Amino acid sequence: MDVIFDGQCGFCTRCVGWLRRLDRNGRLAFHPFQDPLTLDAFRLDLEQARSSVWAIGTPQRHDDAGPAGVRLSGAAAIAAVLDTAVGGRFFGGVYRIPGVGPVLEAAYRWVAAHRYRLPGATPWCTEHPMDCSGAVPGAGCAL
Repeated sequence: MDVIFDGQCGFCTRCVGWLRRLDRNGRLAFHPFQDPLTLDAFRLDLEQARSSVWAIGTPQRHDDAGPAGVRLSGAAAIAAVLDTAVGGRFFGGVYRIPGVGPVLEAAYRWVAAHRYRLPGATPWCTEHPMDCSGAVPGAGCAL
């Protein structure tokens, strides 16, 4: 499963590091949306990428991952990514409990709106400048 995230966000980068450790079977691939190839490769526009994390591919089947698979954003994407990382179906099941999904989406929206103020690591694009580009207009930090 491919995960598209904000590479200028320290909190997002910290979450990516945590997910990499959780994903012991290499089922996840991470792509900062600031990479000039990411938006086209995954058919996302800049506003979609800036507003939410995306999970694209087939959950729990790394060999089928790609732009033609499942396309989830927000809390639904987080649930699918966690399930893929651990090889289970728990998080998606919790998300689908009646009434829980909307609450998780509201919590996700709050975190997304405040992500630049949350504790994090050195942003991905700072650590990996070759993965990110100023060539994507407006792709930088939106404080």
